[in-house]
Amino acid sequence: MTNAAPKTIYLKDYAPFGWIIDDVHLTFRLHPTATRVISRIRVRPDYDVPSRPFMLHGEGLTHISAKVDGHDAVITEVDGGIEVDVPHAPFNWEAEVEINPEANTALEGLYMSNGMYCTQCEAEGFRKITWYPDRPDVMAQFTVRIESDADHTPVMLSNGNGLYYAQDNTQSPAPNVSIYQDPWPKPAYLFALVAGDLVAHEDKFTTMSGREVDLAIYVRPGDEHKCAFGMEALKKSMKWDEDVYGREYDLDEFNIVAVDDFNMGAMENKGLNIFNSSCVLASPETSTDGNFERIEAIIAHEYFHNWTGNRITCRDWFQLCLKEGLTVFRDAQFTADMRSEPVKRIDDVIALRARQFPEDQGPLSHPVRPESFQEINNFYTATVYEKGAEVIGMLKTLVGDEAYAKALDLYFDRHDGQACTIEDWITVFEDSTGRDLSQFKLWYSQSGTPTVSVREEYKDDTFTLHFSQSSAPTPGQDEKLPQVIPVAVGLLNDNGDEVLPTQIVELTQAEQSISFNGHATRPIPSVLRGFSAPVTLTQDIDNARRAFLLAHDTDAFNRWEAGRMLARDSLLSAIRTGAAPNADYLDGLKALLRDDSLDPAYRALMLAQPTQSELAGVLHQDGDTPDPATIHTASEAMRQAKADAFADILPDLYAANQVDGPFSPDAVAAGKRALANSALGLITKLDGGATAAKQYAKADNMTLQLASLSALLDADAGDDALQAFYDQWRDDRLVIDKWFSLQVMHAKPETLADTTARLTNHIDFDWKNPNRFRAVMGMLAAHHAGFHHESGAAYTLLAEWLIKLDPVNPQTTARMCSAFQTWKRYDADRQAKIATQLERIAAQPNLSRDTAEMISRIRGA
Repeated sequence: MTNAAPKTIYLKDYAPFGWIIDDVHLTFRLHPTATRVISRIRVRPDYDVPSRPFMLHGEGLTHISAKVDGHDAVITEVDGGIEVDVPHAPFNWEAEVEINPEANTALEGLYMSNGMYCTQCEAEGFRKITWYPDRPDVMAQFTVRIESDADHTPVMLSNGNGLYYAQDNTQSPAPNVSIYQDPWPKPAYLFALVAGDLVAHEDKFTTMSGREVDLAIYVRPGDEHKCAFGMEALKKSMKWDEDVYGREYDLDEFNIVAVDDFNMGAMENKGLNIFNSSCVLASPETSTDGNFERIEAIIAHEYFHNWTGNRITCRDWFQLCLKEGLTVFRDAQFTADMRSEPVKRIDDVIALRARQFPEDQGPLSHPVRPESFQEINNFYTATVYEKGAEVIGMLKTLVGDEAYAKALDLYFDRHDGQACTIEDWITVFEDSTGRDLSQFKLWYSQSGTPTVSVREEYKDDTFTLHFSQSSAPTPGQDEKLPQVIPVAVGLLNDNGDEVLPTQIVELTQAEQSISFNGHATRPIPSVLRGFSAPVTLTQDIDNARRAFLLAHDTDAFNRWEAGRMLARDSLLSAIRTGAAPNADYLDGLKALLRDDSLDPAYRALMLAQPTQSELAGVLHQDGDTPDPATIHTASEAMRQAKADAFADILPDLYAANQVDGPFSPDAVAAGKRALANSALGLITKLDGGATAAKQYAKADNMTLQLASLSALLDADAGDDALQAFYDQWRDDRLVIDKWFSLQVMHAKPETLADTTARLTNHIDFDWKNPNRFRAVMGMLAAHHAGFHHESGAAYTLLAEWLIKLDPVNPQTTARMCSAFQTWKRYDADRQAKIATQLERIAAQPNLSRDTAEMISRIRGA
């Protein structure tokens, strides 16, 4: 079977499958190049829907045989699979196919990762394993038998509960046989199989009803010491989901497997989560505090999918945000509870503005629930995930905590075991709260980032806020309707005291006003507290007001936002006019850094400044043409100005936040290290790297070692340390990913392309490994001044590598194409250079449909 020409699939064309799968029995006879897959499926018509052909998806399968009720089947090849002549009555389907895991470099379906068998079936990978209705609304119970005659597969795992284990010869019905049964109906995208030479880090968890669950994290020999943190994160996640959402785990075992070659971060397969090794393996020596927090969050995210994604799944892939938006929101709640709620909220907004806002404002803009697609892999986007989570957060804000909890209980009770839609989700809230949410539902269908403008008026003891909302045209959506936007507002007096606690202003119209009476003096508003909606807020306020909010706002997010806006405006002035950094900003930030009552992690975030890409986006929105070199110069000048202004407090700040004793990844210790390392970065601007060299020499954990190496590279004093780092960690693949990324990150803009090209010739550059490719090419694209250097060399280099990778791994290639999505921000010469590279990619023969769709959308074709 060959790939069909790309075609557009529309939400409006959804039709049920027409058949019900009662159960699935799969047998895998593993072989690296010739795995046999035997399927036995019990099928019956769905009499509630019109009769439809029995169509099974399949891609890249070598067909061996197929039978219907024991007789040879009559098969017709169709686009994307086969149609089979079957009776309009219950029947049994049997098929045998052969697949080649070793040749499967796309890492979808069943493939090999350094000698280990692994699957990735979301979104449409199961069709590369056997003939099957590979769609999320077809749910069935699976029983899986795995056979192997090879010694290198002593562990063989699948979904559900193990009936027999290959690694336990006293139970196994034959040598090297495992049998698993999953009692819960699931779609094919949640199928999983792993087999290889693995060792288990084991534990147990007792559920709230008293059931004991066997837990295991399977890793390659030698990685056993990196499992303890992940196991504790898993148990915390299980307990938190019981305490906060009342959700108990529903199988006798829960397994996680670390895989080196994996396109995604992790996958929530029922009972057998498969993880990119970078998202589960952790040790103080090899992982930073950021790695620990990310691992904790991803383990939680995949575990939470057990209910929001597995027990209740999505009817079709247009509903992807139903499971992903809700689960991202849940993992954000978890991290906020485990660590710092304000810091987590700020981190999430930084990520949203860096990834999702540009998506909303460019050619890749699409609604949270898209209306159409050619390749579903291209819609695993920040809009679906992060903006989808923001929509859940707004809904919770609008109905309140108690009503949200009541609605979720109804959701689980009503839809357990079903494949659902956004309409099902919204109806649950309408039924449980009595609210009409038809206007709120526009958040799922309208693309783009709304702009909320606010104007103030004070008269006769009455303070009024006049709001307006608008949304710019986006691809396919020229006209936008007003949306429901919850705006959290508080009022302060001149002393910084809160005279009106936070309340929610619910915007529903294009223009709307709210008045606050009884204020003898003009209050100072704090608007969009906690970033209560994913919008762009515009206010006509001066830097003196922002400095006041930086010093006094009682909302942690808006206090940070005031500092960020001061920094942004100062940088924009420097870019446009060469102005010196704003003194009010530097003075206010210095006072805040001295305030030991504030969380160190929060103060570290305060020290960070807007990214160069963000500044380019603001300039473009203001009608200016951003010059990456000028932006880079202004950003570096701001860092130097901070170092100079804070020179008298930086040594004490650095010293006060050293962490003594054994390493712990907890929030308190991590926060102190974050502030100390932020201070170190500025100290390096003053001492040329002397303090950083001392830290590097004595660092006993990766957080300190990497921060000091980064500071040394920033000071052009890191060559020896860089070589020492490589010599120390050359056998640890995840640490060497960091080594590659650091060099690209710290390259000079004018030498970025040469530096990156040199690294691609390094013996350890495995371009077929997604982690290693992203470590180099992803960082190339993230280096704003270097990627957009006037030479265009980085554009050419990235295009060359995307062309090389596409036949091997279309999914990773397509996602990396988004590096070009903001190309129309820049001057005509840069646009022409990027257009040339986009045309080069588009002109490749046999370009994958993943990449073809992305390039077409970016070009506006």
